[in-house]
Amino acid sequence: MNAGAYGSEMKNIVINTTYLDYEGNIHIVEDHKFEYRTSIFENEKAIILETKIKLEYGNSEDIKAKMDEYNVSRQEKQPSEPSAGSTFKRGKDFITAALIDETGLKGYRIGDAEVSTKHAGFIVNKGNATSSDVLELIEYVKTKVYEKFNVEIELEIQIVGEL
Repeated sequence: MNAGAYGSEMKNIVINTTYLDYEGNIHIVEDHKFEYRTSIFENEKAIILETKIKLEYGNSEDIKAKMDEYNVSRQEKQPSEPSAGSTFKRGKDFITAALIDETGLKGYRIGDAEVSTKHAGFIVNKGNATSSDVLELIEYVKTKVYEKFNVEIELEIQIVGEL
């Protein structure tokens, strides 16, 4: 993926990645073809072994202060319960979490999978959620948002394995 937050993305700092392909060959790639939440690894059967990144030099106190600021912001805006992170991608001309919220789905649960009451773009585990609970809730959310806004929302997480 091309993870990002607070105005930056991995594409801004990644130099190269060493990975193992399905046949057991090791490769090093520099052109990751990063786009919004995607890279060349999106559909690749590969194990990433190492990624080299280049960080900016700066004053350690300033860097620590910025890290603390981001941490407080995350705690205020994102759920603390276990989750796979942001479940749905941001839309091209809409904020997906806002549509989910406007659909009235914050707090909606299937089993122990819940649309976060803090940030509607996250599905959280309230204790013993199964993969079936999460997948069923994802489909429910996608259906309800489509019914209300005629908009198809996309997953940011990737489902691996058999469904």
